[in-house]
Amino acid sequence: MEKEELLARVDHTLLNPEATWDQVKQICDEAVRFHTASVCINPCYVRQAVEYLAGRVPVCTVIGFPLGATSTQAKLAEAQQALMDGCSEFDMVINIGRLKMGDVDFVRSEIAALKQLVGKHILKVIVETCLLTDVEKAIMCDVVCEAGADYIKTSTGFSKGGATFEDIALFAQKVRGRCKIKAAGGIRTREDMERFVQLGADRLGTSRGIRILCDGSRENVAKNLTI
Repeated sequence: MEKEELLARVDHTLLNPEATWDQVKQICDEAVRFHTASVCINPCYVRQAVEYLAGRVPVCTVIGFPLGATSTQAKLAEAQQALMDGCSEFDMVINIGRLKMGDVDFVRSEIAALKQLVGKHILKVIVETCLLTDVEKAIMCDVVCEAGADYIKTSTGFSKGGATFEDIALFAQKVRGRCKIKAAGGIRTREDMERFVQLGADRLGTSRGIRILCDGSRENVAKNLTI
């Protein structure tokens, strides 16, 4: 695959708790230069990033991140603030404990409530595959689609594992085109990126994507920045 085709699928991500505005601004510059799908950042920087980017690249943020164990009301409030700040895309974490309890209706309703709130904006649902059985992953493929979300996403990148080829293949089989797929967490090589796309991933969530495709160093990325 061409480098540009891969970059157009990348949510250029910085979600570290210690991330500063200067670091967020840097990934915004990189996203503009390399034409990524979005920048994915913590909610506290959404307004600044939206103003800084001025429509050049969509801003994505995370909701209920990284555990998913906050209340539905808290997730809705977080999303509402991000909407007011100009956010375009939302990656929410499901309530994993509720899924494990078998309370699928709760999980579906929570996703549907978030989608109703964000409306035309993109909602991606993080199911944290490393904590789920294959049966639970299959259930979530149906739940995400039934709730009207736009993407099912593998991982936060903050638990014990990230995206796997097997999980993306399973998602593609189960969603059957009813929603899109995002692979995130642990993407380390160009070969990983290409394989995930071949298996059915429409988006790739990674902090490394640009460096992977620019000879592996931030110095090489910086040399190519012409903002």
